[in-house]
Amino acid sequence: MSYLSKEELIRQYGNLPWVSPYSRVVAMTDGELVELHEFHARERCYGGASWEVLHFPRVSELVIGARREGARNIFILKPGRTELKLIPGVAGAGIEEVKLTDRIEITYAGLAGGGIAATVCRGMAEDVDGIEIVELGGGAKLGKAKIRLKKYSKVVIGVDDTDNKEKGATWALVNEIAFKLEKAGYGHYLLHTITQLYTKNPTKTTNCVSISVTFATEKAEELIKAFKKELEKTTLSENTAMVVYRRISIPEKLRKYGEKVKSQIVELEEAKKIAEELEIEKIVITGERGLIGAIAALAFSDSPEEAVKIYA
Repeated sequence: MSYLSKEELIRQYGNLPWVSPYSRVVAMTDGELVELHEFHARERCYGGASWEVLHFPRVSELVIGARREGARNIFILKPGRTELKLIPGVAGAGIEEVKLTDRIEITYAGLAGGGIAATVCRGMAEDVDGIEIVELGGGAKLGKAKIRLKKYSKVVIGVDDTDNKEKGATWALVNEIAFKLEKAGYGHYLLHTITQLYTKNPTKTTNCVSISVTFATEKAEELIKAFKKELEKTTLSENTAMVVYRRISIPEKLRKYGEKVKSQIVELEEAKKIAEELEIEKIVITGERGLIGAIAALAFSDSPEEAVKIYA
């Protein structure tokens, strides 16, 4: 079957009362892995999001990571094709194929309601270029479809030390910058993580946290340049720095570094060394000291609940 445009899909299936469109589906790749963000039906369907996070890794070996944030699912996928073993009530839906071309193409299959989600509901989402419905599904029938997504790059920006003891808030400043850049068309602003650093650090202001934000973008260099410019205009500290990471996965060495910064004093030279080893781009805004916490923020950019925990 040929691809259907969103307009054709809506015209053919949009009036079905059991179709609940996904809000957005956004995919990024670093050439090796794919990170997929699915904003479930109407961005309200927490139950459907939970259901998929449970079932997709069980059914498909292509899903190597899955988590939920509200009604949004985040999957880490490896390219390839697999045979799904779908069992009603036990293993109801999954990802059959992930393919990198000039787009990111993902083939879903599911039984009953999982089949409807795999086809029409995702096809109506923002950022879906087109959809090929192999089987519509519904009832007890199999639904299967391939969606085609824009091929975004991942950019994670870590920031530390933008406030002083009188005013400022790094978490809020970075959030506002990221929001502003999304509105200006630099990319999708997807994640914001607050990383609690070592609470006994004598150079801290008050709460001692660093921040990371994650973007899916087709304009990586422009985005980074614009973010740097905003920080230069708004920071209140003499020790502000930002760092940039572009890979999907977080290496164990980076994770261990982040845990260390949460637990004890870490010297600047160690931060610079880990940045060089892991190809983390360092950008000094007003001072190098912020690099220590900014890199630690990258380590927890995909685990916000762990990031906020107090280690020491």
